[in-house]
Amino acid sequence: MADEVTSWWQTEIIDIHPNIIRIRGYAIEDLIGNVGFVDQIWLMLRGERPSRVQARLLEAALVAAVDHGPQAPSIATARMAMTCGVGLNNAVASGVNLLGSIHGGAGEQALEFYEGIRAAMASGVSIDSAVAEAVDARLAVKRPIEGFGHRFHRKVDPRTPRLLKLLDEARAQGAIGGDYCAIGRTVEKRLLAVKRRPLPMNIDGITACLYGELGFPPPLARGLFILSRSVGILAHAWEQSRQGGRIKGPLPPSSPYAYTGHGPRKLTGPREEA
Repeated sequence: MADEVTSWWQTEIIDIHPNIIRIRGYAIEDLIGNVGFVDQIWLMLRGERPSRVQARLLEAALVAAVDHGPQAPSIATARMAMTCGVGLNNAVASGVNLLGSIHGGAGEQALEFYEGIRAAMASGVSIDSAVAEAVDARLAVKRPIEGFGHRFHRKVDPRTPRLLKLLDEARAQGAIGGDYCAIGRTVEKRLLAVKRRPLPMNIDGITACLYGELGFPPPLARGLFILSRSVGILAHAWEQSRQGGRIKGPLPPSSPYAYTGHGPRKLTGPREEA
């Protein structure tokens, strides 16, 4: 019975006993003050400490995705929640819960898309042919290609060039292979060729390149985005709590919504059974 109880939950992450805390084998007192938060994230997820280049790239991705303004649904929801009298934990949870496949999860889908192209390349298909086939197949069924195009940043997502520069520097140092960066760039070129208008690589597309180069699986591309955006959600929720306001909805009271239902009608009596 004792073995059944102790093996109910199994973890390689943390070992806790009275007066002892070890994370991946390291004593917590040795980590505190000696390991940065980004290094700790890597250690928790990957089991070992990152190299200096790996930590720098992960930190750059987390910084890049931290916020995108109060119009972002996750941020707006957290701010509205604060005006309804809930606590910070409720507001942050409300915002995080909106980070799904469309808002916040596109990095995971972009990395899955890249990995399909990379698998084709591993079988001997050239990068141009693999990208063309994958892109054209999506466009043929009118399926969006996650990671490209942006409703605000029509010409360039300002986060992309900087992250690409850091990735190029890491590749020059031999710290990453560069396959995912090449795939991302080639997808962007293919889209420009067939769509005849710029669909720039956005934050999801470039962080998918970065997380792929660092060896993170697609689900963690979403998880790390959520971790990053949680900071922005917390900051906005806290700011809203300082600003005050009560029961603020998505629109100010002066802005009407569109009603598309029945016109005025009278209740004439009990509803007749069919």
